[in-house]
Amino acid sequence: MKKLYHFSVVIEKDKDGYFAFCPELQGCYTQGESYEGALKNIKDAVAIHLKDRMALGEEIPQCETVSLTSLEIAV
Repeated sequence: MKKLYHFSVVIEKDKDGYFAFCPELQGCYTQGESYEGALKNIKDAVAIHLKDRMALGEEIPQCETVSLTSLEIAV
């Protein structure tokens, strides 16, 4: 039986498309031409990252709480 994991993912738009990364998994990032493409790619990247960590007997970090906010700052 497969175990279900929860991770936060950040997807940012830039001039070349979209960049996605998982903050809990160092070095786990990807990109895509569209938001949907970046989301699919990060799902694949996280799955591969987890399989590699499991194969090496490494601990899988869990996402406790995610908070996202934006700031408006006048300078």
